[in-house]
Amino acid sequence: MSKTASLPPTPRGGFPLSFVACSFIHPFERIVRVSVEREVFVPYRQSLFTPLVLGALVLSGCQGAKAPSSEEPDGTRDPEVWEGDPQAAIRLLRPKEGTPEDWAIVRAKASWAWESGLDSLPVGESMARLGLSFVGTRYTPGTLELTGPEELVVNLQEMDCVTFVENILALAYFIRLAGPEILDSDLGTQTLYRNLLTRVRYRGGLADGYPSRLHYFTDWILDNEVKGLVREVTAELGGVEDTRALDFMSQHPEAYRQLANPLDLRAIQERESYLSGLTRYRIPQEEIPAVSAWIKDGDIIAATSTVDGLDVAHTGLAIWRNGSLHLLHAPLVGEVVEVSVLPLADRVSRIGSQDGIRVVRPLEVEARRWP
Repeated sequence: MSKTASLPPTPRGGFPLSFVACSFIHPFERIVRVSVEREVFVPYRQSLFTPLVLGALVLSGCQGAKAPSSEEPDGTRDPEVWEGDPQAAIRLLRPKEGTPEDWAIVRAKASWAWESGLDSLPVGESMARLGLSFVGTRYTPGTLELTGPEELVVNLQEMDCVTFVENILALAYFIRLAGPEILDSDLGTQTLYRNLLTRVRYRGGLADGYPSRLHYFTDWILDNEVKGLVREVTAELGGVEDTRALDFMSQHPEAYRQLANPLDLRAIQERESYLSGLTRYRIPQEEIPAVSAWIKDGDIIAATSTVDGLDVAHTGLAIWRNGSLHLLHAPLVGEVVEVSVLPLADRVSRIGSQDGIRVVRPLEVEARRWP
């Protein structure tokens, strides 16, 4: 029987960030708002001004906040006035290891989870409850694309659709692998959480350069299956084969700062070739209602993409509400973590860039107390 408890407040703080609606999300995705009911994801780069990006924004009719113009009456510009986005620039310099506010969130969520008995619930149920406690958290794209070499980024104050799933999974394992006494040690708390997040986000659990990040969600699923953290159940639910090749990143290297390095580009190409040779499955959008009864709270939902070269368009967690299956996620539309207004099947069918789902079930880990 599930225990009931009020959700904990999420500590606030850090940068008072705002962002343009047409922007970027997880490093393997960029989202362009084409309309209220359509989302298009393509891989992301740090720069906001590549021709690829600008073309997409023009086609979509996207408009964002505009800084006051420094243009003089004669048409010239004041060279002392910078018209860039200062908040975006500040974000690039955010500490990768996390701010005090981020670690306050980890501590608050873990304390509440232990008090509510979430560590004794099935891992999927605890993920659903933890995810709901983040409702209202800012959606912010590109939170992993900071300056400098590839390193783990800890940010629980703002999330995109993938970092939301990653942090919830890491928190669910955190409360199982440790007890409340770990919070007596800042070093112990931060070390365990960073290790768990690294294990989820990087191939083999090791952050070893840009190609080691699990950019394609097919790669994310495969690697986390090998690590014993999740199991994909799409085929078991009657999914059909999806044979479309994955090559968007290598086909658009100009859209990635890191792929200017030929070694990184070659590594991505090799991974794409490997992933394209695997058999993967999807549940077509028209079949989602028929399989919904077998989807559980906290299952990871990956909406499959119609964009050439991409596998997944969006991610979130399954959540049942009043007998209907919904999506708990960090969407562009809405700008905060939320439970979808529409049931999952209706939501996917109304988004032209999505044509089905994959279902990934989190697995139990052996519970033990710290250390």
